[in-house]
Amino acid sequence: MNGALIVDKPSGPTSHDIVALARRAFGESRIGHTGTLDPLATGVLVLLVGRATRLSQFLVTDEKEYIADVRLGVSTPTYDAQSLSERGTLTVLLENGTNCECPPFLDRVLERFRGTFLQTPPPFSAKKVSGRPAYEHARKDQPVELTPVEVSVSALDVIQQADASLVRIRIVCSAGFYVRSLAHDLGKALGCGAHLETLRRTRAGRFGLDRAVSLELVATAPEGAREQIISMSELLGHLSRVTLSDEGARRAAHGNTIGPQHVVTDVTTAAGDAGHVGLFDSSGTLLAVAARRPDASLQPLTVLV
Repeated sequence: MNGALIVDKPSGPTSHDIVALARRAFGESRIGHTGTLDPLATGVLVLLVGRATRLSQFLVTDEKEYIADVRLGVSTPTYDAQSLSERGTLTVLLENGTNCECPPFLDRVLERFRGTFLQTPPPFSAKKVSGRPAYEHARKDQPVELTPVEVSVSALDVIQQADASLVRIRIVCSAGFYVRSLAHDLGKALGCGAHLETLRRTRAGRFGLDRAVSLELVATAPEGAREQIISMSELLGHLSRVTLSDEGARRAAHGNTIGPQHVVTDVTTAAGDAGHVGLFDSSGTLLAVAARRPDASLQPLTVLV
């Protein structure tokens, strides 16, 4: 069992909880995820299973899409609606006492958060400060100074206004982007405070909710979930596909350099990674991921057989 399983994570469990449940359900210890979701968040969590855990560096999952509900007029130390009692201390809500109705100039303010800019992660995050996660310092009310990180937002749009103080937005962003920080910073920019009320990840790279299975299916009917595992070949569909001769296949299986004489076909994908290719034998079995070298040879980087 090697490939990826897209799980529609429910609100509550951590990403590690989902991995642990999947390991028990499938009886497979080699399971990991490609990017964590906060306990509050729901939606796409990409699990890599078996030998596919060795492919994370070659997958295109950096771009994420989210649907977020942002509550205006109330800010929280955690930047979200999860009570601080669940994070190890007491809940503190900061009522701002200002008009929190969604202003007509909201889109002009959102423009500040489009494109590439520096974003400061939330104090309640796993970012390391003095060798420890920032949330450990924050729980003890210790000062937390986090270094701003460059992030990119390619789409940021209001898609619904549920009431005067609740706005639903769609975000397409780079890896490392904190929607909690966006909500907090948006509240500061509007002058009324804000926090993230709900968050749903709808896509991670090429993997969307249309390919996702429920956590209940994984827990209660793992064989049904197993049928939805995406093959390693499909996972690497963005890479050029190189079919090798029998001798080339033997060399690839041992991690040896592949010369041009060992290549039967080399099919380049339009949106592919020019530096990496998938190596296949004549029967279509994925053998390895390799790097193209200046001398036209191929060097296996990760052998999968």
